[in-house]
Amino acid sequence: MRVLLTVLVLAAAAGCAANPAPLSSVPSGWSEEGEASWYGPGFHGRRTASGEVYDMEAMTAAHRRLPFGTRVEVRNLDNGRRTVVRINDRGPFAGGRILDLSRAAARELGVIGPGVSRVRLTLAERSPLESCSRVQIGAFADESNARGLAGRARRAGEPATVERGADGLHRVVLGPYDDPVRAERIRARYGGIVRPCP
Repeated sequence: MRVLLTVLVLAAAAGCAANPAPLSSVPSGWSEEGEASWYGPGFHGRRTASGEVYDMEAMTAAHRRLPFGTRVEVRNLDNGRRTVVRINDRGPFAGGRILDLSRAAARELGVIGPGVSRVRLTLAERSPLESCSRVQIGAFADESNARGLAGRARRAGEPATVERGADGLHRVVLGPYDDPVRAERIRARYGGIVRPCP
């Protein structure tokens, strides 16, 4: 009986170590190194841990601790390729791995063939879950180009504004959105980046 109790306690402790509590926020300068794998057809169309439907052709990934919506730059240390992914799921649960890439992200990083690669993760953008978000869909030196894109977005029903930055560029920004899933859908439709509200 004592041996069985010891085994159960050790198994529970191992489970807790394998599933650490998610971070509420990511500190500046955060980075992590380890192995990345990928997951695809068997999970396509299923719900992720964030509640979003998994799309293996979207630039997303699973991480055990990063807040959903966090964007990280992933550098493949085996071949030097880089990309940015958005965290929308939990995992991986195989020992030693720190990231599970979507098929699209794995393809971009050259991980499809080998299946597993050494990577370095660095924070690219904090999760929009921490505040409202807007979607920047373009930046133009010519203001008329920016106004044209904003007009097309407005005709499609999106709240669009043109903002002139200190660098002289005219940025087309949609939003604000208080639903990160909607903001990500807009970003996927128009391209661009999700930015926190000022």
